[in-house]
Amino acid sequence: MATLLINSALCIFIYVTVWFFIALIQKRNDVADIAWGLGFVVVSAFCFFSYPHTPVALLVYALVTLWGVRLSAHIGLRSRGKKEDFRYQKMRADWGKTVVWRSFLQVFVLQGFFMWVISFPILVASIADSPTFNAFSAVGVLLWIIGFAFEAIGDYQLSVFIKQKKNKGDVMQTGLWQYTRHPNYFGEVVLWWGIFIVVLPLDNGVWSVFSPLMITFLLLKVSGIPMLEAKYKDNPQFQAYKRRTSAFFPMLPKLEG
Repeated sequence: MATLLINSALCIFIYVTVWFFIALIQKRNDVADIAWGLGFVVVSAFCFFSYPHTPVALLVYALVTLWGVRLSAHIGLRSRGKKEDFRYQKMRADWGKTVVWRSFLQVFVLQGFFMWVISFPILVASIADSPTFNAFSAVGVLLWIIGFAFEAIGDYQLSVFIKQKKNKGDVMQTGLWQYTRHPNYFGEVVLWWGIFIVVLPLDNGVWSVFSPLMITFLLLKVSGIPMLEAKYKDNPQFQAYKRRTSAFFPMLPKLEG
């Protein structure tokens, strides 16, 4: 297991370093968002070509690959022809002359560390003796499907909303977005908990709990909800939406007045 952890960390470090140079060439650090999902596909491919395949391992690789490819494609299409994401623009302005090395360490290397921790279920599945599926596999896949649906449908609904000129400047409040302010983040958290449950009964599977805990913490407390909603702190429409709509877990909207 120790060798796998080291080799996977090295693989991820090389991967994020390549994306750092892509960011330098394009002069935009938000390519890190495109690299995020594909990074897990790379880890899955690394494990696929490095270790014998068991049914559970192949299942985990497939689930991760479907999620990673869809997410990166969505972000890539969304950012095409647009300026660098406002969060990265702020970092660039704040960092000034130190922007190059801080971008490498605080965007790409740090993201690589998070990627490595969240990849633990992939690593566990790749070396565990798991010849057959079981109840954990079924429950985990069901959770993954629910999470994937929330993330994919939420992203699609938002992209359609943004493309309509009549909605310019408005806040998305329909579809899944009327039940949670972040259906995509909710979906991503749920699907990673599903992957954790798939590998839970395997040898060292319990240590994979750091994966969903990490993604939950990041989206709820660090780079997800807090950073995104800070942009709308002075937006009256969003603040009204915020008062009646759950931040994360889907719930019926609160009645105002």
